[in-house]
Amino acid sequence: MDWMLTAEQVAFRDTLRDFVDREIPKAASRDAERVDGAYPHHLFDRLAKGGYHATGVPVEYGGRGADLVTQLIQARELSRSLAGMIWIWGSTSFAGANSIGLYGSEWQKKEFLPKIAAGDLKVTIGFTEPGGGTDVLGALETRATRTQGGWLINGAKKWCTSAHVSDYVLLLARTNDEVARKHQGVSLFLMSPKAPGVTLSPLTTLGMRGLGTFDMTMEDVFVPDELLLGQPDNAWRMLLPTLANERMLLMGTCLGIIDGVVEDTLAHMKSREAFGKPIGSFQAVQHHFANILMARHQTELVAFNAARLADAGADTFLEVTMGKVITSEHAVAAADLGIQIFGGQGYSGDNDMQRYWRDARLMRFSPINNEMARNLVAERHGLPRSF
Repeated sequence: MDWMLTAEQVAFRDTLRDFVDREIPKAASRDAERVDGAYPHHLFDRLAKGGYHATGVPVEYGGRGADLVTQLIQARELSRSLAGMIWIWGSTSFAGANSIGLYGSEWQKKEFLPKIAAGDLKVTIGFTEPGGGTDVLGALETRATRTQGGWLINGAKKWCTSAHVSDYVLLLARTNDEVARKHQGVSLFLMSPKAPGVTLSPLTTLGMRGLGTFDMTMEDVFVPDELLLGQPDNAWRMLLPTLANERMLLMGTCLGIIDGVVEDTLAHMKSREAFGKPIGSFQAVQHHFANILMARHQTELVAFNAARLADAGADTFLEVTMGKVITSEHAVAAADLGIQIFGGQGYSGDNDMQRYWRDARLMRFSPINNEMARNLVAERHGLPRSF
């Protein structure tokens, strides 16, 4: 897809690809995820040493100031090896660099963005509640109430990835009940998960095992006024471009997973023999591989089209919503075919194919499930709201 990239973007991709092969190879990713919840600080630090936490941070705050196409390239190249563990970069990128960069006060930008760029700060998200998934606002029961000098937070969140090692959680809470519509009266906070009153309970997950995922409860957790992000009661309008950025990174993750599937299956098809010849000479296997390649081609077109439109300032709600569905379903299907090509070896924990499948499977229902995303696409075309 070089024709879609500038010379600078191609150079960035090639440099990053060499970095990943050298510093974050697939073997290191496999090893890191085998110890669930033992966060791979060494991989995070290698990204910091390479300057890759600075990619989406504005230049004036110590970052690279890269556009969305370049951030998409980074998501792709990292996830070719890391798969779902790409969120050692992605969480802080969208919940920290993107959110603070768009809506933070000047003090917040100067305080946090240089630390993010240097790899000295980690941010995760706290949106989902125990009583809801995609219905973030309908299930929102976490409350923030005014107190002297700040806010008191009470409630519970689910699926807080890497909360045990994060410096802040980008937390969504209701701050006003006297509103006409449920998307009104909600606010965003940067809350420390180490603050008094916060309790973390580990969860066991199918994929993304090396990061650690937690339930989080909050009882009278104090957050000072300076850690309110943007204006109170107006968080939902702020979240829309932030969530679009997350879906963009997710598309890059899915594309990188497919790259890993292609790379590994091609090598296996050439080296593995059955019935006296390489399995890549069998038509059925070739058809599986061709389907993976076609899925990758479609995923590239969808993902890079959305990123280029976003960089041009277009409204990309439909592109990122459709793209999230298309790329996540292609990634799951590609990894499943990869397992089929590998046979029993694909089911082994010593093989990356099962890891790709487990991590890609999450993308089909997070941060919005694909069925709800389809509803939103249909609604944008004039059909009645279905939820």
